[in-house]
Amino acid sequence: MTKSDLTGALSHELQITPRDAAGVIATILDAMTSTLIQGENIEIRGFGSFTIKHYKSFQSRNPKTGEKVVARSKKLPFFKPGKELRESVNEARNFRKTRRKRTLKSN
Repeated sequence: MTKSDLTGALSHELQITPRDAAGVIATILDAMTSTLIQGENIEIRGFGSFTIKHYKSFQSRNPKTGEKVVARSKKLPFFKPGKELRESVNEARNFRKTRRKRTLKSN
């Protein structure tokens, strides 16, 4: 799903203009980005949580030249799905597998 798809779905569900839906989505994403930039976590119950993972600097080698290179420390956003989301995805996957097996058996 793309941002455009999400905008269309929100617009249809709430019966608002696509422009208003895009504004709502932009506001939510901006708030989430600002929160992560400040080093705070985001938790959306039933969906998942966003955190910042800190990676230390380390020494590596350039594979082409063999030269030693220092990889700087960095922070990256990390998403951990919530229990309800994991269960929903797994149930959908199991449903598709079961349906496919039934189709194969009937042929």
